[in-house]
Formats: sequence, C-alpha cells, structure tokens
Amino acid sequence: MKFLRAAGLGLALTLVQALLIGVLKVGAGIWWEITLLLGIINVGTVYAASDYLGKRRVLTVKLDDHPMDPTLQIANETLPFLRRGLNEETARKTAEIILKISDVAAVAITDRERVLAYVGAGCERHQPGRLILTYATKQVISTGELKIVENKENLKCPVKDCDCPLEAAVIAPLKCQGKVVGVVKLYQTRQGKIPPNVIKLAVGIAQLLAVQMELAELDRQAQLVTKAELQALHAQINPHFLFNTLNTIIMFSRTNPETARRLLIRLASFFRHSLKKHGMFNTLEEELEYVNTYLVLEKARFREKLRILRDIDPELMEYKVPVLCIQPLVENAVKHGITPKMGQGAVQIIARKVDGELLVIIKDDGVGISKDRFPKVLLPGYGSGNGVGLSNVHERLKSLFGEDYGLKIVSEVDKGTTIYMRIPLMLEVNEGGETYEVKSINS
Repeated sequence: MKFLRAAGLGLALTLVQALLIGVLKVGAGIWWEITLLLGIINVGTVYAASDYLGKRRVLTVKLDDHPMDPTLQIANETLPFLRRGLNEETARKTAEIILKISDVAAVAITDRERVLAYVGAGCERHQPGRLILTYATKQVISTGELKIVENKENLKCPVKDCDCPLEAAVIAPLKCQGKVVGVVKLYQTRQGKIPPNVIKLAVGIAQLLAVQMELAELDRQAQLVTKAELQALHAQINPHFLFNTLNTIIMFSRTNPETARRLLIRLASFFRHSLKKHGMFNTLEEELEYVNTYLVLEKARFREKLRILRDIDPELMEYKVPVLCIQPLVENAVKHGITPKMGQGAVQIIARKVDGELLVIIKDDGVGISKDRFPKVLLPGYGSGNGVGLSNVHERLKSLFGEDYGLKIVSEVDKGTTIYMRIPLMLEVNEGGETYEVKSINS
C-alpha cells in the first residue's frame, strides 16, 4: 500500500516534469527516454523518503525516556555531599549512590590511610575506619595510576582467614590539586576481565569526585578568608569602643570624680558581660545593651544637649544581629551629627520588621554630611580618630550577608543624617566550624 502511494505521487511529479521538458521542444525519442528515467527516479525517491520518514516517526521518543548517563547521575546525586569535603559520612553517602546506580558488587572509598566507606558484598574485614589492607590499593595511592585487578591473588590482601567474595576490582586514584588523596574502588565477585564500561565508569567517577573535592576545598579556603576578615573587623571595633568610652571617663575624672567612678563601674559590668559572649552575633536585646551603655556615658557628657528617641518593636528582641553593629552607628550620629551642632540635637533609634528582614534606622537632626565627604564615609579608614565605625559595620554586613546588605546613608547639610541597616531575620545562627549558617524567617 505504501508503494502504491509512492508510485502515484512519483508519476504525478513525472507528468509535470514531462510537460516542462516538452516546452523545451526536445526530440521525441529523447523526450520519452528522459520521461521514463525521471519516472523511475521519482517513484524510488518518494518511496525512500516515505520509508525514512516513517522510520523516524517510529523512532521518535521523548528525551525523558532515555536513562541518564550513570556518571552524570552520580554527579548529580553526590554533589550535595561532596561539597562538604571527603569524610566518613560523605564517603558513605557517595558509595551508596555509586552502588545503587552502577552494575558492580561493591564500592569502597578511602583516604590515604583508611577506608572511609565500604558498601556491598564483602566480609567483616571490610569496615569503614580500618587501615587500608590490600597492596593493590596502596600501590595506586603511591603511584597515582589506575589499576585493574582481575583475580583475588592480585588484590594482595594480607588477611587469609576470611571468606571474602571479592575477586576483581578497578581501583582509581582520587586527586585533589594534583595530589592523591585516596581511591575509589569498584569490585566484582567473579574473576576475569573487568567490563570496559565499568573501567570507564571508575575513571569518570574518580575525575568527578576529584573536581567536587577541589570545589569543596576552594569553598573552605574562601570561608577561612571570610572568617579571618570578620574576626579582624570584630577585634578592631571593640578597642575602638573602649577607647572612646575611656576618653569620656577621663574627662569626668577631673571635673566630677563620683560620676567617673559610676561610669567605670558601668563600663566594667558591660565588658564583663561582653567577654562571656563568643562569636559574631548577639540578640538585638544584647546589642541594645551596648548602645545603652554608650548612651549613658554620652548623656553624662552632653546632658541636655543630647536627646535619645527609641522606636523598637519588642517582638524583635530575640533575633540575631552582628555584634557591635548598632553602637558605632549611634556613636557616629552623636559624634559627627550632634556634637558640632549649635544647640540641642536628637538621635532616633528605630527597629522594625520589614519584608521579612530586620530594618534598623539611626536618624539624627545634626549638621549632616557635606557633598565632598559623602562619597568617602564608607571607605575603610576614612574619618577622624580610628575611622573604623561606619566602614567596619558596612564591610561586616557585606561579608556576612552579601553585597546588598551594606549600609545605606541619606544626608542633607544642616538637616541631619539617616543610616539604614538591613539584616535577615535570624533566630538561630550556627557559628561552629568555618562558616555561618543563617536561618532566615519568612515574613
């Protein structure tokens, strides 16, 4: 039936071509020969085309019907674990995934000295945490070269009194930054040649794991740098706060010794409390204690010249904020906004929940920031004294939460300055290890 349809379409096409040839007024003999030849070619071409298209129609399948390449599937499933580095937990998860996806009897992953993970067929001697036993594995670690073992004897396991079913293996080195850090081993329970697809899989898995371990190491190094920067900034701000506070107390030690004594007691209590706190975060309530201590000292100095207004949502007190992130902003408002101003001035402290974030606003009605100084106020080291206040907080916020979380400043000469600080809402912060895990609360 398909041939008859092809013949009909081919002959119709031939008729059209024959008419065109007749228009050219060729000889009768030649006309018949050309027409016959075209007819044969057209019928054959249409038949072949319909057959090809029919086959293509039959072979057309959805992409989802094809199984994913095993190496890519392993890469997809192991990435979340190996980004945390290679240890017994991540190695076990990775080995389980490889065993599930690949057609092998057992999988082992080691570091340079110990078995980190072993899953599949084996005996009680193949347990995670034990020293590497087989000479073949030690050889791969030493040479950094792939090794294919096709019988139990060549595994060279020194243990003789066990009933181990493993007969052959492919052992691939795991390399990180050019150094062998372990091996991945795919075992089979029958002697003989390892199938080429298993060898390719072992090589692919080893390369994949190596890339993921290198990414994990780069992550770790970046986190160490970030942590060091944060610790340096943290260490910088505490002496800055102490330096300015002691200056105020020294002034009172001459004019009003009793006030100086009370302020020293307050300061001692403040630092005794702060020394008990380790890490980069406080609750908002604890952070406001720093601010209150500072303001007690400044109120003693400025008396009625300085007014403090507070608008703080009490429900926010348990949320976490970076240590000493508000006090430097208040100090900046007092020192550079109110102090140079003639007459009385006010500093307002606002804390609200806005769009799932903690918004802190420090607003003063002081002298403002001149146009020539404004572009420089967030540059590290800029300003009078130690110059660490605004820029310190600005850099810490960006390091902890990202570039979008730096300080935002609006200022107008002779009208005042407003500083906006956004912080993700956090009830818990993991400060152990080498990174900070921020748990945001949706609004």
